[in-house]
Amino acid sequence: MAEPPIVVEGLDHFFGSGELRKQILFDVSVTLRAGEIVIVTGPSGSGKTTLLTLVGALRSAQEGSVQVLGHELRGAAPRQLETVRKHIGYVFQSHNLIDALTARQNVEMSLRVGGELPNDEVRRRASEMLEAVGLGERLEHHPEELSGGQRQRVAIARALASEPRIVLADEPTASLDKQSGRDVVDLIQTLAREQGVTVLLVTHDNRILDIADRIVHLEDGRLQSFTDAVIANAQNMMHMLADSYRKGDLKRVVAGMPQDQFVRLLEQVTSDSRQFLEATQLANNEAFESMLDQALDAFTSKLSQILDVERASLFLVDRERNEIWLKVGEEEDGRPLEVRMPMGAGIAGHVATTGEPVRIDDAYSDSRFNQEIDRETGFRTRTILCLPIRDRAGSVFAVAQLLNRTDAKPFDDGDEARFGEFVASLGVILETWWQMNRAEEVASEALA
Repeated sequence: MAEPPIVVEGLDHFFGSGELRKQILFDVSVTLRAGEIVIVTGPSGSGKTTLLTLVGALRSAQEGSVQVLGHELRGAAPRQLETVRKHIGYVFQSHNLIDALTARQNVEMSLRVGGELPNDEVRRRASEMLEAVGLGERLEHHPEELSGGQRQRVAIARALASEPRIVLADEPTASLDKQSGRDVVDLIQTLAREQGVTVLLVTHDNRILDIADRIVHLEDGRLQSFTDAVIANAQNMMHMLADSYRKGDLKRVVAGMPQDQFVRLLEQVTSDSRQFLEATQLANNEAFESMLDQALDAFTSKLSQILDVERASLFLVDRERNEIWLKVGEEEDGRPLEVRMPMGAGIAGHVATTGEPVRIDDAYSDSRFNQEIDRETGFRTRTILCLPIRDRAGSVFAVAQLLNRTDAKPFDDGDEARFGEFVASLGVILETWWQMNRAEEVASEALA
């Protein structure tokens, strides 16, 4: 078996000396396999960049062991460190491009360091790599003529042009907007894997965690698994919220929020839920479950207000029972009061079965509509907009439904687009909530 390109064991690191000496890293150990993409998360000041510079032979290791490409970096001579650096591609947050050089010339510089390639080969490789990152028409542009995302693409091209065995990326999306950041990490993932490169990427951007083969978390200089870190963070957050809001209070708070503030809250809960899903498929935490339960209820009510509809509903799919069900309230003992229907029944059941969105201008003229529910509740359904909610595997596990625009007009393309944006976020929250409930059922069955 090939030797791992990066092996860190018992690494301690300090800044300063004497009374000002401060420990930054504590007993850090991590191994990266060839071709693996590992992301290091953690708050600012936790030691992420320090770890990256030690692995990158840009700073001398003090205590412990840092082995890179078979070389022990602790106590290594400058020439040995230089040899290691030649096989590493660096992507920095600030790009570190030379303003006086064009994009092509910036990439060429990384290829001229060893002085082993002829000029025509250097030029060819630089041009091809810039083509690969989508900058074929920007070869002769200077950094000031490029956008932030384009400059970062040049930095990636520079890092990969020399065909390094390791790529180290320090906050590569920190100064980029959502789309540019996504493009950058996708390029790192695609190009690095095509070349079989090992990637160590430091970030606090939760939007890019999906590219990782493995995620580790560094906080206060100590490394721990991402699973442990996220579960601890989620539990702490949910316990605080559970302590702060009595049952039902969140619905009142959310109802009074301005739309932009509500969207930010939705994004935050979605982000925390996505992290929780990334960390563990099944977990059972009462505070987390309670908070998600409240959030779903509150967000459903808020959707009615934001989208100007009379009613918004969320149905969950229970494939084991071949049913869809809707939580409509609680019994006096706190148990959920549910409405269950056979899979395929009604509009929501049709969407759950087919996975296709449905818009209906006249509910009573559509044979799929269940008029019995209207008669039981006294509600008069006129128009319907119903969308499927898919899990990360692409399966429909829930259905979101809007009934009756308040202005009595039919739902249109704009309504569907806006509703779709909220459904995408609610899908992440719902999947977390659903898995929490399934975990409880599994545990109950095991104890029975």
